[in-house]
Amino acid sequence: MTATLGQVTAPAAFDQIPVVDLGPLSGSPAEREALAEELCRICHEVGFLLVVNHGVSDDLSDNIFAMLQKFFAFSDEQKKLIDKRRSRHFRGWEPEGAEYTNNRPDIREQIDWWTEWPAYPLDVEPYYLRLLGPNQWLPDGLLPGHQELTNQWFDELGGLANRLLGALSLGLGLGEDYLERFFGTQTMSLAKFIHYPPTPEGAAGVNAHRDTGFLTVLDPGPTAGLQVQNQDGQWIDVPSIEGSYVINLGETLQAMTGNYLVATAHQVITTEERYSAGYFHGPSLDVALAPLPLDERFAAAVTASPHHNSAGFMASIAETEAGVADMSSSYRPSTYGEQLWNYFSRSYPENVAAHYG
Repeated sequence: MTATLGQVTAPAAFDQIPVVDLGPLSGSPAEREALAEELCRICHEVGFLLVVNHGVSDDLSDNIFAMLQKFFAFSDEQKKLIDKRRSRHFRGWEPEGAEYTNNRPDIREQIDWWTEWPAYPLDVEPYYLRLLGPNQWLPDGLLPGHQELTNQWFDELGGLANRLLGALSLGLGLGEDYLERFFGTQTMSLAKFIHYPPTPEGAAGVNAHRDTGFLTVLDPGPTAGLQVQNQDGQWIDVPSIEGSYVINLGETLQAMTGNYLVATAHQVITTEERYSAGYFHGPSLDVALAPLPLDERFAAAVTASPHHNSAGFMASIAETEAGVADMSSSYRPSTYGEQLWNYFSRSYPENVAAHYG
């Protein structure tokens, strides 16, 4: 079924995840423009895609997965050397069930390493600047080279994310450098390395959610489990294609495009042990999340689509307790820092309370 407004028709429910060759990003202006239009269309209709010919080092994925498999084989006592609960900047390792999505525990363990900046005082204002600070790193003798390899992950996947943002900027009629310039100078991105045990009945490795930030680059590994929800509420499996990366958008970019680009709901349910590695691309914390200056045709496409027009956002704990349904929040933060603080508050309420009351 589709909904029509004048000449604009809402997209039908997708039943597969598109695969896009990024080679034209290095081509002529006409080739880049054609690819930009394709990427914007996919990010409007699906919100998820796989990319190949992306320019990331061939051996980076292998090295990252070897590192994280070694880390997750350590004892809990060794992992606790970088226990996230000790970090007021919410960085480090956490055990299964430590993170909550939609007020339900996720059955996975993970390491979070964010972009490093000097720490501000505990009572700095605006409050979200308290998120800036150092990572927790293991002794290099325990996990040799892990800091350098993680920094390579930030550099190479951040470069891919910037190229994709350039294409989306072009496709939105803003010019290739618009979104990258908008990002500011003290950017805040996340590297997340994850280990999933087989998912227990009735639970999820990570519960259904939309990502918080701007753009996600994920290496899902060879094991199935990642699923994306289409417009009809059906769960579509993301295929495993060697050498590819999964790309999806976050709530921040959805809000700034007036819901034209969508942060599509997704979850992980796996029957086997599974590893994955993610990169979440973010701007400076003080960046204002104002609407982008888009042509009226983008707003018309949203109006024509009930799916886009009604798309909500992840609910806070307070909203959920007040009866707001999952992913149905109307809250719109004014800065990226407020958006991230809302994420930490709903995902790690005990950590927030322990460090900030």
